Parts: sequence; structure tokens; C-alpha cells
Amino acid sequence: MTRTLCTGMLIAAALGGGAGASPVSLLSEGVFRTDRAAFIPMEDGAGFGAGARGILQPEAGAPSDDDRPGGPSLFAMLDGRGLWEPAPRAGLGLGGTGADFVGALAARASRLRDVIAKAEAGRAGFDAVQHGAKIPPPDRPTRMTIAEIYAWIEATPRQPHAIGRYQFIPSTLRALVEALEIDPHTRFSPAVQDRLADRLLAQAGMHAFDSGALSRDRFMLNLARIWAGLPTETGKSFYEGYAGNSATMSWGAFETAMADIFPARARP
Repeated sequence: MTRTLCTGMLIAAALGGGAGASPVSLLSEGVFRTDRAAFIPMEDGAGFGAGARGILQPEAGAPSDDDRPGGPSLFAMLDGRGLWEPAPRAGLGLGGTGADFVGALAARASRLRDVIAKAEAGRAGFDAVQHGAKIPPPDRPTRMTIAEIYAWIEATPRQPHAIGRYQFIPSTLRALVEALEIDPHTRFSPAVQDRLADRLLAQAGMHAFDSGALSRDRFMLNLARIWAGLPTETGKSFYEGYAGNSATMSWGAFETAMADIFPARARP
């Protein structure tokens, strides 16, 4: 998305203020598409830390996707650190395959995913496909396995491939699937998409924010550096104007949503 991720996403109408929902269409093949764009090259060409083990680097000779200009990574760097460093909590690091959130925090994560999804996928939801994909998947994404999505990506180079409710681009999808040790033959179901998104929320600092170790503004910025449809404090996307990206909600609407989801972390 100028330097960085996942796609833009549509909450203004639901929360009041900001842009309206992104238009979507149902193709003859039965695949929904969205007008949001989703990608995130690495910031200033910086590399990821050793903990990434090169999982975001394309294989030699692999086709280059137009939805990841400027680098193979979905995300910009956060304070010089890669998003794939261990989450700041005991018992679960980068490679952890258990749930990232439990109890009340899991419920808050679900509500935050709804905010992101409205900004990124709109009505298309879990079956969203980035509108720039001239050759869509052969079926609705939720009916395909992850391996089948990989095959579609490889068979259709030089077009955007952001997919699903959270508009994962190829490099991010592969990195998440590997980190969570998900069998590629698993269906790209709503539950799987939610699981992938939760890992992104954890890497953005949701645990630290919920505990008070990370400020609300910083956590919101981290989210905006992952999902281009979310605004920065300026009201614009972190990737404003880059490959058509723009925020799809206002900063005020974003603040209102965060205060509602995390009342204990709202400003006095």
C-alpha cells in the first residue's frame, strides 16, 4: 500500500461520515468483485527482520503481481520492525497456531474485523475479489481451497489478486497460511479468513493496545498501514493516491468505532 497492504474497506455509511460503500458486482461466474484496491509494498525498500525467514520473498522466476508494486510485502514496516515478529504476549509467538484472541478480546476482535471488512470488501464480504482482476477466480472464493486460489494467482499474472473479506494479497496470504500452518487444501471459508485476519490484528498490536501498552492513535495508525481503506489522522489513507487507494471512512468515524469496541481505551 505508497508504501504498503490488504485493500481499502467501507464503514462510513454504517458509522456516519466518510465515503460511501464501495460498489460491487456479481459476475456471471458467480464471483463478487469490489472496487477497492489492496496492496502494500515494503516501506522505503526496507527488509524484514530475521524472524521472517524470507517468507514474504517471491521465489526465483515467480511471476510478479501488479498488486504488489514496489516490493513483495503486503505491509509497510512499523518502527523498523516487521509485522511478523512475535506478538507481545506470553505463550504465543510468530509461529503460534492457536487462537490469537480468547474471551472478551475475541469478541472485540470480531467487531473490529467487521469495521475492516466494511472498508475493504463492502457487500461482497467473504467472496470479494479486487475489481482490477480481469480474469476472476473460477468460483466464489469461499467455495475454493487455498491451493485453488494459489493456482488462480499463478495462472493469471500481471493483474491484482486481492481476495476475501479482508482483501489478502498473494504474498500476505501465503505468509499467513505458512505462519499458521494451515493446509493449503483447506477451503477458504469465512472461518479461515477470520483466522488469518486475527493474526494481522495481533501483529498490529491489538494485545498491547488492549492492555494499555500501546496508544489508541498508534494502534489505529498500525491498522491503517495494513488496510488502505482505513484513514490516518489526516483523514486520508496511508496509501492515498497509490494505485487508486483512498480511505473509505473518516477519521472521526474510525475513532467512534474504536471507542465503541474498546470503551476502556477510549480517551476521557
